[in-house]
Amino acid sequence: MVVDTTPKILVVDDDPAIRNLVHRFLNQKYQVDSAADGDRALALFEEFKPVLVILDWNLPDTTGYYLCQEMQRRTNVFVVMLSSRTDEVDKIKALSAGADDYICKPFGLAELAVRIEVVLRRIRSVTPSRIVFDRFAIDPVRREVTLNGKIIKLTALEFNILYFFASHPGESWTRQQLIEKIWGWNCDDTGEEQVLTVHIGQIRKKMIQVDATGSQFIQTVRGYGYRFDPPDRTPMAIC
Repeated sequence: MVVDTTPKILVVDDDPAIRNLVHRFLNQKYQVDSAADGDRALALFEEFKPVLVILDWNLPDTTGYYLCQEMQRRTNVFVVMLSSRTDEVDKIKALSAGADDYICKPFGLAELAVRIEVVLRRIRSVTPSRIVFDRFAIDPVRREVTLNGKIIKLTALEFNILYFFASHPGESWTRQQLIEKIWGWNCDDTGEEQVLTVHIGQIRKKMIQVDATGSQFIQTVRGYGYRFDPPDRTPMAIC
């Protein structure tokens, strides 16, 4: 039996014109299913098991904000949020909920295709080496991070960011360098830097919620960028 390894994408939008257009367009390259509301989206999410969800902010029975959090509570699925809202606060709220990208309506299909490819590229950006620093461990095979034996629940992108940091202890990185290394493309947009800043803030928050000492790990290098600074910069194990 041949198993289809083409990435699965779930499209969730209550506008039939947008939903059908995006479905047909992406179906040329990916396995695609679609839903018009939150209830159907969650049912398909469990049945279809997508690697990425294209999610409208406004739905008739719920919000994309809630669905994003609920889906990522179940798996580390990637989420690209669609919205007609252009305010910065709305974008930050979506990213804080765990969205990997945010696209304002109206949008072009070519732009959507590029953004999806960039997000999916992150699946391949982590090499299978487990890293341990004393009481902090990060396992890319299980995609699990623990601090003092407690699991830190991260989104897929947050995991990749933290893994990259842990792979380069004590090294300082500019925001542009981090975007290039983690996103896989050159950064010439301050909006992308803001996305990175929001995600790093979320990682810090989640680490502190598990253990207050988690605030020590990702340091801001004033006027430059960030540095991963565990208590002991030499990993006890990389395997």
